[in-house]
Amino acid sequence: MSPPSLTGSLIVIQSILVPSGLRRFQQTGQLHFITFSCYRRQARLSTAQARAVFEGALEQARCSYGFGVPGYVVMPEHVHLLAGEPEGALLSTALQALKQSVARRLALRSAEPFWQARYYDFNVWSNRKRIEKLRYIHRNPVTRGLVAKPEDWAWSSYRHYATGVEGAVEIESEWTAQKRERMGVVPRVRSGPAS
Repeated sequence: MSPPSLTGSLIVIQSILVPSGLRRFQQTGQLHFITFSCYRRQARLSTAQARAVFEGALEQARCSYGFGVPGYVVMPEHVHLLAGEPEGALLSTALQALKQSVARRLALRSAEPFWQARYYDFNVWSNRKRIEKLRYIHRNPVTRGLVAKPEDWAWSSYRHYATGVEGAVEIESEWTAQKRERMGVVPRVRSGPAS
């Protein structure tokens, strides 16, 4: 008896149902550059109120699942997120909870899904890659022509890196580490690669 063909089938990797050929490497201790989009790339996050709802849900998920957020940007039809791995769950579980929370708040009576079903996940294995992904995240609103400068887009982690200001989402950064040190607080989340 020959083994079944995996072409076009679904496989399970670390309890994550994904199309064949797509592999997610979770529980590695690395940061993850995540991108997920609204259903059919519709601009469902086009208002300040919708983006604020997303930020609130992200902070709630960060606290509930215990993962660090070194960077993010909320665009009108998609989100980029640089995230550490949760303490006691898979990142995919935390992202599912985040997406469900936003959808419940913003699309109560919609016949269509709020989000595309899947997300892009890139493991960030070095400090150089972390900086590259943060620059990409922070420049995205400028590249798209939404604002002239990164600091003009309120729904990202850029202002935190530029000034240390605290926003709706706690950002894992040198600013945050210094604040915790002054307060005598030991971080309980993993924020990614050390080098």
